[in-house]
Amino acid sequence: MRCASLGSGSRGNATVVEQGDTRLLVDCGFSAREARKRLARIEVEPDSLTALLVTHEHADHIAGVRVLARGLGLPVYLTSGTARAAEKLLRDVDGIREFNAHEPFEVGAIEVRPFPVPHDARDPAQFVFSNGDTSVGILTDAGHVTRVMVDALAAVDYLMLEFNHDRDMLWQGNYPQGLIDRVDSDYGHLNNQQSVALLNQLDLSRLSGIAALHLSHQNNSPDRVSECLADTLGDSGVEQIIACQEFGFSWFGEQ
Repeated sequence: MRCASLGSGSRGNATVVEQGDTRLLVDCGFSAREARKRLARIEVEPDSLTALLVTHEHADHIAGVRVLARGLGLPVYLTSGTARAAEKLLRDVDGIREFNAHEPFEVGAIEVRPFPVPHDARDPAQFVFSNGDTSVGILTDAGHVTRVMVDALAAVDYLMLEFNHDRDMLWQGNYPQGLIDRVDSDYGHLNNQQSVALLNQLDLSRLSGIAALHLSHQNNSPDRVSECLADTLGDSGVEQIIACQEFGFSWFGEQ
């Protein structure tokens, strides 16, 4: 099982998870045309996608879902709350499939284990993907760490984890106060220290790779995130990747 990011940040998010011939696109916050271009960069034919999974209804995660799903005839998996929140956007999309964020389901060769997260959306969820031997977790867009999140990610082999902002940079930066309050709230985004705290509650002896996602362009930096990862993981040999908005990251995981 392996994964790749098409881009990660406030201007658009999309992630591919692959097991054999099963390819899941998690979110599509880019236009359908842009998503196709980014898929080509990782040598994935759009027609080879199996399904599209949506974490929540914010534009940087769902903007291209309607056009891409209709153009490719993809089923779209999302919680009932997200389906209601995005009802107008997805009104003419066939194949809407609602799931319960507490119940696993299968898509092709991949078992999908969703879990709820605290974010200012209607019914947001994140995921752990498994082929029975290897598991990949993804967690972004959460305002604080919960026991549910820790339990879901406790023993994953590969983890894609939000490192949205450095709290000092956020509060000393140029964001308006209302946006600072939203980002820094219990229903906003994980800061570097929160993500480190979550990592320290996982079984790091099992972890083979970690990718940092959803870095704020203004309120964080790859260097700060690298320092956080180095301090937490030391010389464990865990592969470390930092996603960027423009290029995401190429494949990592087990071929």
